[in-house]
Amino acid sequence: MTVDLAPLYADHLATLQRRAAVALERGGFDRLVIPAGTLHYQVFDDRDYPYAVNPQFKAWVPLVRHPGSWLVVTPGERPKLVYLQPFDYWHVVPEAPSGFWVEHFDVVVIRTVEEALQHLPDNAARCAILGEPQSALGDFVPGNPQPVLDYLDYHRAYKTPYEIEMMRAATVRGVRAHRAAERAFRAGASEFGIHLAYCQAGGQDSTELPYNNIVALNEHAAVLHYTERDRLPPKPVRSFLIDAGASHAGYACDITRTWASDRDGEFQSLIDAVDAVERGLCERFTAGTDYRELHLDAHLALAGVLRDAGVIRMSPEAALESGVSSRFFPHGLGHGIGLQVHDVAGFAASDAGGTLPKPEGHPYLRLTRTLEPGMVVTNEPGIYFADLLMRELREGPHAGEVDWDRVDALRPYGGIRIEDDLVITADGAPVNLTRDEFARTDG
Repeated sequence: MTVDLAPLYADHLATLQRRAAVALERGGFDRLVIPAGTLHYQVFDDRDYPYAVNPQFKAWVPLVRHPGSWLVVTPGERPKLVYLQPFDYWHVVPEAPSGFWVEHFDVVVIRTVEEALQHLPDNAARCAILGEPQSALGDFVPGNPQPVLDYLDYHRAYKTPYEIEMMRAATVRGVRAHRAAERAFRAGASEFGIHLAYCQAGGQDSTELPYNNIVALNEHAAVLHYTERDRLPPKPVRSFLIDAGASHAGYACDITRTWASDRDGEFQSLIDAVDAVERGLCERFTAGTDYRELHLDAHLALAGVLRDAGVIRMSPEAALESGVSSRFFPHGLGHGIGLQVHDVAGFAASDAGGTLPKPEGHPYLRLTRTLEPGMVVTNEPGIYFADLLMRELREGPHAGEVDWDRVDALRPYGGIRIEDDLVITADGAPVNLTRDEFARTDG
């Protein structure tokens, strides 16, 4: 079904304008001034690093490849887009702005970066300038005032219907690429080959993806952020973990799946058990739930999987209390997602600042807020057999609670992670963007 984005975007922009007005009042400023960002060049070279647009900029306009442009937001007025369209025969010049969103802006086209100064406000001191230091132009030096950022970042957790549609579109692309990656794995491709199949099916190269693809065969799946991508497949190939997303109009999806070569083997059974835990947790991603509780409950559930598989002998409660579960599940359950894969303000106590603490002994949890309608968050439990963590466990006081023969048998498979993106609703069950798209394309 085709969605009419024009009214959704109009409502989205109205929401951003309301937020901007309050944020400016909090900071004592008159205007928001937001640079799109600039190109960064490698040291002693004339090659630039891949450009990454300022998230504060792409929240307003679906422009992700337009360095040198600026946005000016003044409460009660139409926002102004200062759009860099240079005279250039070395590179492709951006086309004139077009689409359903353009009518909401006063658009000024400039030909040089410096020309933007003619169209920015007269008094930079009265502007909240949000961006990176390299984007400074004349007196317009990004200061990122904290009261303004605190307010905008906190409320960015609540996605508008337009933003959810952008994330849904990213998920369509991501699921298509994940299916291609599984086919490449089953066909015997290397990690690098699987990555190329993913990019081809998703229609995006590495610089367009929202994060660096994790494509891991066998033991590599135990490295949480494995991005080396061997050019030759191992022999034998036992397992495959892929954590990879896609982008659409500046918004991201984040999907992880794990497969075993032997569809009927022991490791596949362990994958199925983790998948069941992930599905069960998804049902509890409801408004009013403290995300920290979900994280701790994930530890209990995964410890139960480990006990049932004969890996540990202790109760789930004892595994959590002693830290044993963290040796097998060392990262957080998930995070907010949207304009950035790890979206901002995951620990924010309120829109005026402050932080909500992580549970003791769980330093890598990225989200401690209570779930509320409109939030989009990930759910990504996992079990890993990482050499370093297994060594620490073997040398620790609870080594006798572990069947090391079972660990050694599972270590060559690396690990398991399953991840979905969930929209929190006001009426109970979340919307699972990831599984909805997998289900839609089954068969």
